[in-house]
Amino acid sequence: EIDDIKLKNCTGCDLVRYCSDACQADHKSQHEEDCKKRAAALRDEILFKQPESSHIGDCPLCMIPLPIDGSSCTTLACCSKYVCNGCCYANQAREFEEGLDPTCPFCRHPTPASQVEAEMVFKEKDRVEMNDPTALRKVGLLRNMKGDHKGAFEFWTKAAELGDLQAHYQLSNMYHNGDGVEKNQKKEVYHLEKAAIGGHPFARFNLGCIEGQNGRLERAIRHFIIAATQGEDDSLTHLKALYQNQNGKVRKEDLVATLRAHQAAVDATKSPDRDAAAAFSLLQVSVCPSTKTVGGVK
Repeated sequence: EIDDIKLKNCTGCDLVRYCSDACQADHKSQHEEDCKKRAAALRDEILFKQPESSHIGDCPLCMIPLPIDGSSCTTLACCSKYVCNGCCYANQAREFEEGLDPTCPFCRHPTPASQVEAEMVFKEKDRVEMNDPTALRKVGLLRNMKGDHKGAFEFWTKAAELGDLQAHYQLSNMYHNGDGVEKNQKKEVYHLEKAAIGGHPFARFNLGCIEGQNGRLERAIRHFIIAATQGEDDSLTHLKALYQNQNGKVRKEDLVATLRAHQAAVDATKSPDRDAAAAFSLLQVSVCPSTKTVGGVK
């Protein structure tokens, strides 16, 4: 405060302060260009910060990072928890040995008897009415699979407003493909950035591709490096290709460090229970292709 006047920060940057709205209106033009540059720099600080974890985080049971592609994970219909197949397998093995009825490995709710029943749980259970973002996103996915793009858009929009990063990613795809909405790259990028900042590596890869297509190769490389260190394969492939082109944009030491970080991220998602679950799944397919254990909607 100066002479009992509380100064107001510029809403676009942190460079100047104003004594009143009238003062801001009179002097804004004098620093407008610097304001835009500073606002963009502040935004980049947030956008290019290395996420602490991926958008799906750790399994809530074993506390080991979940694979970013969701290939060995299951969303449980009863509690909307995202659990690794290793924990689901360990729970099923325990139930089989003790002669127990199948239950959710997290909340112990009876397991849906079929995929259809699991979908009905998502649709009818009060988790949707309670605005559970995971349940809203899953219902949006079911709507989209049935061709109801408008309904999917509504559920994904609501889930995104509640902070669901995968919903932001799905909305970016809708604006990219024009499914149920008009194609709009500005809105596509908006949702991609929201997801990428939260640790979504596939959203960040898409941002890198857009930056590359627009001739901003250095920004594209920064996106690819961050996504690759989270274990995203396509970003690593692009970095290798850029390095082989010998244009000097990708340095050898950066590529080596990214390769090591990528492998470390992949190794961090492995566990004996997950390996056992994967082996059991392969055995089921080879011995009895029609057999399928349903623990929720993936």
